[in-house]
Order: sequence, then structure tokens, then C-alpha cells
Amino acid sequence: MMSKILFVCTGNICRSSSAEAVLRRLIKEARLSGRIVVDSAATTDAYIGRPPDHRALNAATKRGYDLSNCVARQVLAEDFLEFDLILCMDWENMLWLQQRCPPLYHHKLMLLMRFATDHVEACVPNPQEGGPEAFNKVLVLLEDACKGVLEIAKRRLSQHEAA
Repeated sequence: MMSKILFVCTGNICRSSSAEAVLRRLIKEARLSGRIVVDSAATTDAYIGRPPDHRALNAATKRGYDLSNCVARQVLAEDFLEFDLILCMDWENMLWLQQRCPPLYHHKLMLLMRFATDHVEACVPNPQEGGPEAFNKVLVLLEDACKGVLEIAKRRLSQHEAA
């Protein structure tokens, strides 16, 4: 059994790629590599093939996250089937996903921040118009929410093994 998680934002150059890096590190620390797979994608095709925004890269690097393997891609139709959880950053991304996702898989679509325990924000704000502090705030939110995502993924793995 493997759990597959996809993070989605508008361009896949800051929020979702950063979430991917945060969860990857948590998975590695929990020694669950190979059992939980994580990826990220965009709702737009504006940045396909590009690396993360240099400001997101700088903020992540300072906190010890590796975004070097992240390359922007757009959500594909097969992602709705392949991934167990599709976690988006804001309501705009959720609407885009809901309009394209087959109804059979709507249960997989959720806002990432519903997994946060220390923050009450419903969405991860787009830091593009802000300075370095906006990118740091995004990472703080992602760290909180990704801890909750990891706990859910671990619980699902243990339930599947017990069955």
C-alpha cells in the first residue's frame, strides 16, 4: 500500500512546490519514503517546465528544504485517479479542480489548511506580491498543515495494513 498526495496552486512555482518539499522532508524523517509519494502541480499552464520562484527557493533553502527537483507542471486528468489526496492552496484552485475532476473523485479534493492545527487560516495566501516575509509566512503555514497531512497518511497506511 502506498499513499499518494498532490499539492496544487496556481503556478506550481511557490506554494505547491514548497508544500511538496516540506512534506518530502517530513516523510523522510518519519522513515516513510517509498510508502508516501508526494508531487505538486498548477491549475494554469503559465510556468510549465520552470523551476520554483527564486524567492520561494531562497525562503525554503534557509529553512532546510530542497526544491531543486521541483519543476512546474499542470494538473493532468489522470491525477484525479492516481492521487489519494489532492490538496489545494485556496478557494480559486479548489473551484478549478472541482470543475475538472470527475464526480467520482471529488472526495479527494480538499483545502490544505484544513489539516493545520496551529493556524486558523482557511487558505495559503499567494506570496507573489509580497516580499521575503510573505514567502516565510507561507512556509510556516505549510509546515503546520503538512504535519497534519502526514498524520492522516500514516493513519491510512496503518489502517490498510491492519485490514
